[in-house]
Amino acid sequence: MELKYLGVRSNAPIDELDTFPAPAGLDAVTMSSDELTALCPVTGQPDYYTVTIEYTPGPLCIESKSLKLYLWHFRDRGVFCEQLAVDIRDQVVATIQPRACTVTLVQKARGGIVITAVASYEA
Repeated sequence: MELKYLGVRSNAPIDELDTFPAPAGLDAVTMSSDELTALCPVTGQPDYYTVTIEYTPGPLCIESKSLKLYLWHFRDRGVFCEQLAVDIRDQVVATIQPRACTVTLVQKARGGIVITAVASYEA
């Protein structure tokens, strides 16, 4: 197992996820962060999110430091909340090949409106 980011000083976002073999008998993993930001593709204003990634492992699990660095790479990207949920789900599925995965994004209120977008996958 070779992890690229754990234990290494990082000062830039990344567009990939590090993984490690899923332990036998692991039923579910939930990872959450309230440090996700992206830009509104229309106004360029920042949007702030809480992201929750829930998955039933296949062969691999996501290493948490790489997830933090991966989420950082959306900081300067203009994207709607709904598309962002799909993009994160697609990266997780492509990287770890889970049996099931749900990505839930909650966009903090703008104009008094909170958006929750859910993107799911099941093998």
